[in-house]
Amino acid sequence: MPRTTRSSKAAATASAGKTKSTTSSNSSIYTLAPELDSPPNIFILPKSATPESRIVTLQNPRYAKPTRYLVCPSTGFYEFTKMAAPQNKSPRSWLIDGTPLAPAQTTKDSELYVATPIDPLFLVLPALAAKITDKKRMFLSSDDHLDAVSEQQDYSDSGCRKENHLVEVLKWPSTRQLLEARMAAVCDTVEAGDETMFRLNQSKLVEELLQKAKRMSSAEDGLPKSMEEKFVTKALEAPIVGIRSTVSSMTRSSTTVTVESTGSQEGEDMTQVTKTTTTTSLSEATTAVATPNNEVLPSLTPTPEILNLQRLRVSLNFLTSSYLPPSLSAHLKPSLSNPPSVDFAPLESYLSQLTKLRQEAVASRSHGDFSRKRIAGDEEDAFERAEKRRKKEEEEKVKKAGVSRGVKELAKVNTRGMMKLTSFFQKKT
Repeated sequence: MPRTTRSSKAAATASAGKTKSTTSSNSSIYTLAPELDSPPNIFILPKSATPESRIVTLQNPRYAKPTRYLVCPSTGFYEFTKMAAPQNKSPRSWLIDGTPLAPAQTTKDSELYVATPIDPLFLVLPALAAKITDKKRMFLSSDDHLDAVSEQQDYSDSGCRKENHLVEVLKWPSTRQLLEARMAAVCDTVEAGDETMFRLNQSKLVEELLQKAKRMSSAEDGLPKSMEEKFVTKALEAPIVGIRSTVSSMTRSSTTVTVESTGSQEGEDMTQVTKTTTTTSLSEATTAVATPNNEVLPSLTPTPEILNLQRLRVSLNFLTSSYLPPSLSAHLKPSLSNPPSVDFAPLESYLSQLTKLRQEAVASRSHGDFSRKRIAGDEEDAFERAEKRRKKEEEEKVKKAGVSRGVKELAKVNTRGMMKLTSFFQKKT
């Protein structure tokens, strides 16, 4: 039987104490709640929305999928616009303050949903335009059209049916009146007793979309900056045909500076003090400094009328591609390309000239001197290089922000003459 000494007992006691202290240091005094399967979302709702407002599920008119909307019996319908931080930025989250009904929480994502008004006409258009290609279309009551919208259902990935809440929304009399008023704006109506019957009128629908596009393009702030630059400015930009150089001169006149100095001279037998006045003339010849100014001359410049027509067309394309069913959008495309109340002929003429000039520019560049580069092309390349450099610097900042202090200090260590760790695992030769 092995003999147990005091030293071994002391070592065992020290080991047990060390294990106990390590366990206590690793355990936290705070217990985190488990992550929720459906974390809360952040919504920004309009001030005009009443307490009776509800977030409901309705059919998306463009993609025919269940989508969340905000419905208020007093102010109408709202859609939610999702706003999220760029993926290349540092991770962000929301800290939600606690209430008597719910504790404080932290969301993993920094998504934000903003409620913006939407015309309820778009929500019932799929039912109104269901048989728009038929030559003989019947007048139907508002209940028939709304029932067709509410019966549209979808199934989730798990196979569960997603309900449409339009039936519940129609229990508000003001909401039903709003939907019927918007239907009457684009439909032919007839009275059948005490009930109004509706049938979609394509001309009225085109005019309604055109009025919406005009309000969108002629707003005080105009189109969003990104849309204006991509679909208006660059779409109408013509190739460059030349560069005009102007020289501005700047003349400098001569100047004269007078310096008065007093000097003393000492000898062994006598002291002599002399006062000398010296006039020094610093003259600069009159010079003319020439500064060249380069002005880019485009081959074609759009007029304000052309710009307004292009903004109107961009607005129409945005409405049809965002709120109309694909079949209805394709059916209305010829009518919207040349509506009776708007003349797009000047824009079409400009675009045809622009296409011709671009083809000529490409041909001249392919057969010309490849050593010459256009200033516009150089500016675009410089802009792209600057954009890549900026993105690279942002990525480096994000990487540095996630590096600990110890790693930063290790990166400064001089490793000259040291063998790499992988050298110890290589086969001996």
